Amino acid sequence: MPKAYGRDLDLNLLRVFAMVADAGSVTAAASRLYLTQPAVSAALRRLTDVVGAPLFARNGRGLVLTSRGRRLRDGLEPHLQRIVDAALDPPTFDAATSERVLRVGLDDASELWLLPRLLSVLETEAPRMRVVVTCVQFRSVGAALAAGLDAAVTVADELPATIHRQPLFSDVFTCLYDSRRTRLRTLTEKEYFARPHVIVSYNGDLRGIVEDALHRTRIVRCSVSSFAHIGALVEETTMLATVPKTVAERIRAVRPHLKTKPLPFALPSSTLDLLWPAAMDDDEPCRFLREKIVTIARAAAPRSAALAS
Repeated sequence: MPKAYGRDLDLNLLRVFAMVADAGSVTAAASRLYLTQPAVSAALRRLTDVVGAPLFARNGRGLVLTSRGRRLRDGLEPHLQRIVDAALDPPTFDAATSERVLRVGLDDASELWLLPRLLSVLETEAPRMRVVVTCVQFRSVGAALAAGLDAAVTVADELPATIHRQPLFSDVFTCLYDSRRTRLRTLTEKEYFARPHVIVSYNGDLRGIVEDALHRTRIVRCSVSSFAHIGALVEETTMLATVPKTVAERIRAVRPHLKTKPLPFALPSSTLDLLWPAAMDDDEPCRFLREKIVTIARAAAPRSAALAS
């Protein structure tokens, strides 16, 4: 392309050339192209100057291709059809055969409950599609989407208008503990703050959701950056963990001896959003992925959560 543009080749000239070659005359080609005869003749002169050789010869009242013209037509014909098809034919997408690689951002909590179910669906419905997962959270998701993610699932604050958003559900927090090490009939506020905790801190410090929301300090024995290993850390210890209900349910599915108790105080719920760049709104593989995420989220949402319509 750069060389062609460097020689002043207007691709519209090729379209005019193909029509004249097909029609056999400037007059007929001008009629089909809705152009005047002088305009078509001028286009042919410009193309001849670029090519550097005559493309047509007179044959009575009509035109025939020269040897150079035949070579150009033969090389041009399949490419022109592809250009027309690309411009006018609607895109086709078959999930069963698509080999698209999709880049998805997930926060650490969503990775626990969403990713295994999403991969299970793709294995059945889109076995050739592949997913590259990147860890995101509310501070980084905007930049990650701008850098090339096809979609993301996380809690998010205000984002640019170039990013579309669909709420999935509002998650609530619960208290997770090992019932073999910790006996809890009811969990009072006094007992909650008297026990040791493992927390998730995205700042890499000893502050979590409770400290930020209630401005009270817990006895924090361990602070980690992700919910991924909370179940293993709570197991066989006396530590409590305050986690989203969807995370607790996923952990308990594989560690049934872990139990949950309602928190003895109110914490703000967090709305989990499905986010995607506006430029990917009509991309069929991305739309397929978003539909599957919404379906999975509806099934996984806590019973008390408000689901997206």
